[in-house]
Amino acid sequence: MMIKIFSGNYKWLLTLVLIAVMVFPVACTSAPAENTIGSVEVLGEWGGEELTSFQAMVAPWESDTGGQMNFTGTRDFIAVLTTRVQANNPPDVAILPNPGTMQEYANSGDLVPLSNFLDMTTINQNYAKGWVDLGTVNGIFYAVFIKAADKGTVWYNPKTFSANGWTVPETWDDMIALSDQIVAENKVPAAPWSVAVESGAASGWPATDWMAEILLRKYGGDVYDQFVNHEIAWTDPKIKDMWEMFGKIALTDGYVPGGASAILATNFQDGTYLPFEDPPKAAMDYLGDFTAGFISTQFPDLVAGEDYSFFPFPTITAQYSGGVTGGANLVVVFNDTPTVRSFVEYLSTADAQSIWVKRGGFTSVNNKVSLNDYPDVLTRAAAQQLTGATLFRFGAGDSMPSAVQTAWWAGVLAYIQDPSQLDSILADIESTAKTAYQ
Repeated sequence: MMIKIFSGNYKWLLTLVLIAVMVFPVACTSAPAENTIGSVEVLGEWGGEELTSFQAMVAPWESDTGGQMNFTGTRDFIAVLTTRVQANNPPDVAILPNPGTMQEYANSGDLVPLSNFLDMTTINQNYAKGWVDLGTVNGIFYAVFIKAADKGTVWYNPKTFSANGWTVPETWDDMIALSDQIVAENKVPAAPWSVAVESGAASGWPATDWMAEILLRKYGGDVYDQFVNHEIAWTDPKIKDMWEMFGKIALTDGYVPGGASAILATNFQDGTYLPFEDPPKAAMDYLGDFTAGFISTQFPDLVAGEDYSFFPFPTITAQYSGGVTGGANLVVVFNDTPTVRSFVEYLSTADAQSIWVKRGGFTSVNNKVSLNDYPDVLTRAAAQQLTGATLFRFGAGDSMPSAVQTAWWAGVLAYIQDPSQLDSILADIESTAKTAYQ
C-alpha cells in the first residue's frame, strides 16, 4: 500500500525535485550578481589638486558600496578617447570638457542615455533647464554637468566704487555711462578699464571671451550657436557688431590706461591687478571667476567681497538677461553596468558635489548644493549666477576648430592695432573657417 501511494505521486515528486534543483540555485546566484558593485574606469583631464579633490568626492561612494573608481588622467584627452572608442575599448565613464564631444558620440550611438537609469524628475528639480538642455541630444539626456566655471564676471573694488559714489551697472548702457563718467571726473582711478590680452602663443583669447559674452547677451543662444557652428559668416553684421562693442571698451580714448599698446603688451593675469593696486590704475576688469585666485595671491591682505568682488556682466538685451558663458565638465557613460549606474547616480547628487565645493576650486550647477558650503562669498556668488543661469553657453572659441580659434586670436591683435581693418580681418577669419568646418 505504501509503495502504491509512492508510485502514484512519483511524477509530481519528480517534478518538484527538478524545480528545486534547477531553479533554486539560479535564483540564489543571479540576484546578487545583478547588484554587485565592482570597479569603474573614469577617463578625464584632471591631475594634481583637481584629481585629489575628485577622489575625495568619490570616496564615500567607494566606502558605502564597496566599489572602486580607477581614474585615467591625460592632457591629450580627446585623442585618447577617440582612439579607445574606435578600438571598441571605451572607458566606462568619461568626464568631457565641452558638450560638442558629447553630441558627437551621442549621435554616433556610442553613449548610454542617462535617462535610462537616472530619475529625470530629480534631475529636472536639481538642475536648471538650461543645463539639462545642454546635456540632451535629440530629446535624450546623455550628460550631467558637475564642475563649472563662470565667465560672466566683471571685477572691481567695492571700496573704490563707494569712495567715488559709483553705482554698479546693470545694463550695457549703464556700463558705458559709468565708463564715460569715470573718464570725465578724472579721479583715482582715472581709467575705467583694465584690458590685457597677452598670453604667449594664445595672445588675444581674453578679448574673445569679451566678444562671446557680448554676443550671447545681445543676440541670444540661437545666434550664438549659429556663430559657433559656422552657420552664419564671420562677416555677418551681428558678428561685426560684437567686435565693435568690444572695441568700444578697449579702444575708446581714456578707457584703458596706456591704450592699445598696453592692451597688447600686458599679460592677462597682470591686467587683473590694476583695480586693486594702491592707488588703483583702473576701476574694472572683465575676466572669468578664476580671477579671484590671481587677486588673492597677489594681494593676500585684501578681503574677498570687501576689497575685491565682481558684478555680473551687464544685460544688453532684456530678453537674454541671465545668460552667461563659461566652461564645465560633463559626465557621460559608454558602458552600462550596475556599477556605472550607481557611480553616475552618486556623482549627480548634491551630497557628492558638496564635498568638492567645501574643498574649494569647484562650482556646482546642482541647485540643491547649499550656498553655505562654498568657502567664501565670491565662489558663493559665482555659484548663484551659474545655478540661476537662464541661458548658458560654453566659451565660443573653445567650441570651434582650433584653426578658427587661432585665427580669431590673431585677428584680435590686428584689430586692436588697427580697428579700421576690421572688415578685412573678418574676411580672413571667414576664409579660414570655410576650410576648417569642411
